[in-house]
Amino acid sequence: MTATGRTVVVLGSINVDRAVQVDELPRPGQTVHAAAVSLAAGGKSANQAVAAARLGGAVRLVGSVGDDREGAVVLAAVQDAGVDVRRVAVRPGTPTGQAFILVDRAGENCIAVVPGANASVSAEALDAGALAGAGVLTLCLEVADEVVLDAARRARAAGVPVILNASPVRPLDRELLRCVDVLVVNEHELASLTGRTAQDDVDTTLDACGVETLVVTLGARGAALLRRGEPAALRFPGRPVPVADTTGCGDAFLGALAGRLVLGAPLAEAVPVAVAVGAYAAMGTGAQPSYPTSEQLGAFLNRSTRVDWA
Repeated sequence: MTATGRTVVVLGSINVDRAVQVDELPRPGQTVHAAAVSLAAGGKSANQAVAAARLGGAVRLVGSVGDDREGAVVLAAVQDAGVDVRRVAVRPGTPTGQAFILVDRAGENCIAVVPGANASVSAEALDAGALAGAGVLTLCLEVADEVVLDAARRARAAGVPVILNASPVRPLDRELLRCVDVLVVNEHELASLTGRTAQDDVDTTLDACGVETLVVTLGARGAALLRRGEPAALRFPGRPVPVADTTGCGDAFLGALAGRLVLGAPLAEAVPVAVAVGAYAAMGTGAQPSYPTSEQLGAFLNRSTRVDWA
């Protein structure tokens, strides 16, 4: 993919996260005691935007929040991270989307999402102004399928590369996939979509996905890059870290990946940086609060100078 602009445009979900700390995730019918409850800005798209902006990227978020207290809190947090929120609509009489997150002592989580204002997100908001200077558009599946497809069409018509994070996973429209330059999934999502793994034959896996380029995140084991015509996947090892909370680590990865790509980094150079950002995020609690600045990432990588995102 070739990015011609330097702004990451993110269209999709904006939520308030209500995280509950528990010793273990409850089984069906089981009640568990919670140690603490916290509230923070979230939503896959807002998280991705913040991850890219924290690292110094120019980022524009397109989405919707309600005209409630939660919407104001989320917008303020995203804007404080350096994200342009002028394309975020405030919907009167509509609640802001919410995510209810249980996190166990090992950092694993389960999440239930109430769409709220995210259900009113429209691809019409992705007009020429929203795409001005765009180097990449990132999409996820926390908004309606027809919105994702229309947004991908608009980006493709404007010559803007599209990254699709197929999460929460569900069957994908083949027309949508024809508009996607890079598909990003985790290994469980890949198995759900295709029944395949990142270790399988590259071209066969890409055929099953319907794309030419696929990035598979592997949790603590890093990530894999599969590209048409290459004999094997490129593997990028993970970085061992003490895990506090895995909430939003995939979004941290995606935001960092998009941020590097708009600056002209090849995928093979962008992916390992994104792996490092995802690992850093796992050390903190919550999603957006755990994302590093470029200086923090540089220190994490034991570099003497900051990672250059300017």
